[in-house]
Amino acid sequence: MKKIILTMAVVLTATFANAQKDMKFGVKGGLDMVSVKATGSSLSLTGFFVGGFAEFGIADKMVLQPGLNYHTASKSENGITYKANFLSIPVLLKYNVAEKINLLAGPSLYYSLESTDSDKTRFNLDLGGSYDITENFFVEPRYSVGLTGDAKVSHFLIGVGYKF
Repeated sequence: MKKIILTMAVVLTATFANAQKDMKFGVKGGLDMVSVKATGSSLSLTGFFVGGFAEFGIADKMVLQPGLNYHTASKSENGITYKANFLSIPVLLKYNVAEKINLLAGPSLYYSLESTDSDKTRFNLDLGGSYDITENFFVEPRYSVGLTGDAKVSHFLIGVGYKF
C-alpha cells in the first residue's frame, strides 16, 4: 500500500511538472511541536523540520505544493528520553487570498523512522497559511492533525522558506 501511494505521488508530481510552465522550487525549515495522544496518555515533543518543495501553478491564484521534509523531535523526562523522527510528504493546495497572504490545505503522509509498530505510515490533514515577506522569502505556520493510527500524532509547524 505504501509503495502504491508513493508511486502515485511521484507520478502526479512528474505529470504536473511536465504540464506546467509556472514552476518554482524551494527549501524550508523551522520549529516542529509534536503532540502524541494515545489511550490514557499524551506526550509533547519539540524539535525541527527541514525539507524541500516544488510549486506548480494550476490556476490564477492557486498553486500545488508537494514537498519532502525530515522531522526530528525529542524530550527528556525523569531520566527517559523520548525521540521521534519522521519523513513527511505534504501535498498542499496554496490559495492566494490577498497580496502576500496565502491559505494552505492538503494531505500529508508521515513515515516514522523510529517506530516499532508494523505500520509506520500515518496520514494527516494539514491546514495553515503563509506570508510572503519578499517574492522569494516567506513564513509559514501550519497545523498537521493526525487522522490515522492508534496514537494520534499531530504537528504544529512554524517555518521559514526560500523559493529559487
